[in-house]
Amino acid sequence: MTTDDRSPALAALDVLVGEWTVRPTAPPAWGVGDPDSLQGTVTFEWALGGAYLLARSNAPDPIPDSIAVIAPDGDGYLQHYFDSRGVTRLLRMTLADGRWTLLRTEPDFSPLDFAQRFLGEIASDASTIDGRWEQSHDGGRTWELDFAITYRR
Repeated sequence: MTTDDRSPALAALDVLVGEWTVRPTAPPAWGVGDPDSLQGTVTFEWALGGAYLLARSNAPDPIPDSIAVIAPDGDGYLQHYFDSRGVTRLLRMTLADGRWTLLRTEPDFSPLDFAQRFLGEIASDASTIDGRWEQSHDGGRTWELDFAITYRR
């Protein structure tokens, strides 16, 4: 497969391709002295001839570095996530109309101690993504902010 003969679902991911600077808003529980010091990078690039989108993140402590592989799955995508703590997760993903979502509500490779979701709004010029990670301790009925994060090109 080449990037020229990809499905429309794969082509829709082009909006993510490139290098992003990311800044999370650290909650007090992280114990970060200077929250402004939390800046990392995420790079999205096509892999295996455009069949998959690969995301690599480099982050300051206490945030783990990670790798994710994104593949089409039905009406959306699956993101296979791996990080420097040894955590492996499988998240359902959508990307449409400037909205990027990730959702984990089922046990997978790691115990499901809490459900997770990411909600991101992509700017119309695709230069910024304002997002938030949330968690649920009641199976996804109610959600609370874990941390906000901003992606900038």
